[in-house]
Amino acid sequence: MLWFLLTTGACNLSCRYCGGSFNPRHSPWRPQVEPREVARFIAQRDPAPVVFFYGGEPLLNPRYVVEVMEALPHARFGIQTNGTLVRNLPPEYWRRVSTVLLSIDGPPEVTDFYRGPGVYKRVVEALRWLRGEVGCGCKIIARMAVSRRSSLFRDVAHLLGLGFDAVHWQLNVLWTDEWGPREFLEWAESSYLPDVARLRDWFVAEAERGRVLGVIPLLGIYRALLVRPYDWVPCGAGKYSFAVNTEGRVLHCPIAVSEKWATAGHIKIGITNGARLRDRCLTCEYRGVCGGRCLYTHYEDYWGEEGFDAVCRVTIKTIETLKVAAPRIAELMKAGVIRREDFDYNPLLDSTEVIP
Repeated sequence: MLWFLLTTGACNLSCRYCGGSFNPRHSPWRPQVEPREVARFIAQRDPAPVVFFYGGEPLLNPRYVVEVMEALPHARFGIQTNGTLVRNLPPEYWRRVSTVLLSIDGPPEVTDFYRGPGVYKRVVEALRWLRGEVGCGCKIIARMAVSRRSSLFRDVAHLLGLGFDAVHWQLNVLWTDEWGPREFLEWAESSYLPDVARLRDWFVAEAERGRVLGVIPLLGIYRALLVRPYDWVPCGAGKYSFAVNTEGRVLHCPIAVSEKWATAGHIKIGITNGARLRDRCLTCEYRGVCGGRCLYTHYEDYWGEEGFDAVCRVTIKTIETLKVAAPRIAELMKAGVIRREDFDYNPLLDSTEVIP
């Protein structure tokens, strides 16, 4: 199981697409449950948990991170951070982390526009500090938000060129004021989907040389097409993944701190409520690849049906674009040029999205 632990509802940044800190009424900035209490709740339910520290910005409360790590010695640890406060956590604890997700959207002009002036430089410095001085053997993943100013191929190539092990992205859609469904579709047709095809071609070319690029949406979709399909939303929210909020509520989704549907239970009483997908997703022919995409969007319909349809259309076109190359990748697997196990990607181990 994947467990997100919110160490605080506060954030030291105020990015354009999320607005920064959670309202403290919904996610208190100082945890109201002790780290060992949360660790005990997890340990009683999961002998081999994957625990990711989350926020807000989790490194605003490094003490909480340290105490949970001490209380769960057999867990696999990860963290999703904006990368500006990495020195708050001592190096010896970084060396126990398996996966680090650093939030960065591409080159400086894109990252700093959406996340704030100077953020790009600080994230790159964090990457180099973790790799160099700390000697962290962790997988370091660039966590992108893709928006109107993004250029997918350029931005992914840039981040891989910086030395990130992998890149994943989420589309800034459905709960944003940056654009609406029609503008999003126009941008997707003119920019995003052509770049998905360019990434596919680059991915296949590298595979033919025996190298599997860490482009997580491609890895995740090819896993579903060639290895094994998904039986739920790929991030696992509400079934294989839960979040513990700072006041002790257990949530289906870590970003849904104020939404009533997202409360799955409480660490004092256990998990008592389930989640479900829309009927249209349960019967969709792409369900085994898409999995339903994102649980949050099933309940929070800011863009309405038109918006849900728009994102579905782009998701289907993305799958079909990648599907074209699936036979070639299967040939390379059979020939031993690349390994089948490299495509058996488990997003729960990295807390990533494989369907943007």
